[in-house]
Amino acid sequence: MAHLAIGGVVVKTPKTFSVDIEDIDSESGRNANGDMIRDRVGVKRKLNLEWAPLSDSEISTILQSVRNQFFQATYPDPVTGSMETKTFYVGTRSAPTYSWNSKLPKWEGLTMNFIER
Repeated sequence: MAHLAIGGVVVKTPKTFSVDIEDIDSESGRNANGDMIRDRVGVKRKLNLEWAPLSDSEISTILQSVRNQFFQATYPDPVTGSMETKTFYVGTRSAPTYSWNSKLPKWEGLTMNFIER
């Protein structure tokens, strides 16, 4: 079963999850013939995540798990076709409110990106 774990803790399944596969170049450009010259030094992943409504405890668990400068995340990887664990850092975290009614979840649409180290 596919899941998302951050620092070994399985978190609530995101509403949307996508993986960007990014080539990392040290130098690139075009030569006098117009041909692209690249020095690809690596291939990294960026995970794009958004959650449906979350309770205070669910959103806190997720945000606390990404508070360190770098963290491990386990996720389903489309390139390998299996679960992978890699080291990431987090981009901007956005946590809009859903409702102030105590009977409803407070948060909806938590979004963030995990960028591979």
